[in-house]
Amino acid sequence: MPVLPGAEPFRHEGGEVGVLLCHGFTGSPQSLRPWADFLAERGLTVSLPLLPGHGTRWEDMAVTGWQDWYAEVDRELRVLREKCEQVFVFGLSMGGALSLRLAAKHGDAISGLVLVNPANKVHGLSAYALPVARHLVRTTKGLADDIALPGSHEVGYDRVPLHCAHSVRKFFKLVDGELPQVTQPVVLLHSPQDHVVPPADSARILSRISSTDVMEIRLEQSYHVATLDHDAERIFDESYRFIGRLAPSVGMKGSTSGG
Repeated sequence: MPVLPGAEPFRHEGGEVGVLLCHGFTGSPQSLRPWADFLAERGLTVSLPLLPGHGTRWEDMAVTGWQDWYAEVDRELRVLREKCEQVFVFGLSMGGALSLRLAAKHGDAISGLVLVNPANKVHGLSAYALPVARHLVRTTKGLADDIALPGSHEVGYDRVPLHCAHSVRKFFKLVDGELPQVTQPVVLLHSPQDHVVPPADSARILSRISSTDVMEIRLEQSYHVATLDHDAERIFDESYRFIGRLAPSVGMKGSTSGG
């Protein structure tokens, strides 16, 4: 199946500092493309992969699971590590959970994490029905487009395959158990008015990771897809400042340009 317009993966060959960006469940690289462009314009090496089963039609996603999505970002991380002296991992929603697992597994190979409305749990009574319901009903309503900014649109599926919802629920439980292994510096940005992932997920992640260099930022004017919302520029600026603090070569460029 052809990839939906705007949902294509993105790569940019830049300098010795690399960033891997991980998009969310049923979403696509489009939700993170402005962020990727911002980083690429500042000379960073950037990888924004398309997760298997995403960016085409929900039927393609229905035959994939968390192992496929994680394998893709793990592979991209290894490619970046071969090219770059330092690598950072950024993630939105489920992409935040993917980022946290990469951090738990790869340790010092990752210099830092930036997480935007990271997901930690499938909430509600329906989550407990998934093991059975997925055999009776193929899909439920979609999660895309939770954005406050008028005219801003997320390219994502309007249906969620229940087999995939069951898989992501198992993945969140796995990652939750691995959170104490996360030791890297972290910036976590979350929206109090998020209609997809509640603030409780961010709070639990912050309470369980072992990182000591942690910054929490509230995105008061945005909903779930904050990277396409009112606070997008703040996310971009804070993430670049974070890289500049931890990657000396980028930090020197920032001080030279005055930004």
